[in-house]
Amino acid sequence: MRPVTSLALAALALTAALGTAPAASATAAAPAGTSAAAAFHCDPGHFCIYSGWDGGGTRCQWTAEKVANTADLCSFIRNGKNVLSLWNGTGHRVQYYTQTNYNARVGSTAAGHGGNLQGSYQIRSFKKQ
Repeated sequence: MRPVTSLALAALALTAALGTAPAASATAAAPAGTSAAAAFHCDPGHFCIYSGWDGGGTRCQWTAEKVANTADLCSFIRNGKNVLSLWNGTGHRVQYYTQTNYNARVGSTAAGHGGNLQGSYQIRSFKKQ
C-alpha cells in the first residue's frame, strides 16, 4: 500500500506545481547548449508575438520602446486572433497589456526569455521597462 501512497503524493505534488505556475508570464529560458530564441525566430533586439504555440503561426515583431496599439501593425491581432506565445529579444523587461494604451496589464517577460502564454487573450499594447 505504501508505493501507491508515494505515487499519489508525487502526482499530487506535480499537479500542484504545474497548476500554480503563472499563466500570464512567459519565462522559459533556453536550455544549456540550445537557443530558444532561434526556435522562436525573433530577430535580436525585437519583441515578438506569435499566433501559434512555441513561436509558430504568424509573427509580429517590434523594436519600439512602446506600442500603444499592436493591431496597427499586426495582422493576426487585427483579425481577432489571440497571442499564444512570445519572445523578448530586447535588452529590457517587457510589460504587456490586453487593452490599448497600456491598460489591463496581463504579464511581463524578462529580456532573453519567452514561451507559451495562456492563449486566451490578445496583447494589444506593450512597453519596455
